[in-house]
Amino acid sequence: METKINKKVNLNLLGLNGNAFSLMGAFQKQARRDGWTQEEINEVLNECKKGDYNHLLQTLIGYCEGGKENDD
Repeated sequence: METKINKKVNLNLLGLNGNAFSLMGAFQKQARRDGWTQEEINEVLNECKKGDYNHLLQTLIGYCEGGKENDD
C-alpha cells in the first residue's frame, strides 16, 4: 500500500456483497460518515484500482476496522 493515510474506517467487510464496486461504495459511504475528506477517500479508492481483486481487498482491509454493523 502506497497511500499515506493513517486512519481507519469503522466498517466490517464481512457479510458485504463481494462485488468490487459494492465494497468500494460501502467504504466510501462509511468514510464520509467517519469524517474523511473526499481527497482521502479518493486516494484509497485509486489505490484499490491499481491491482487485481485481491489487491482491492487487501487495500480496503488495511483501512477498515470492524465494529459498526453494516446498516444500508
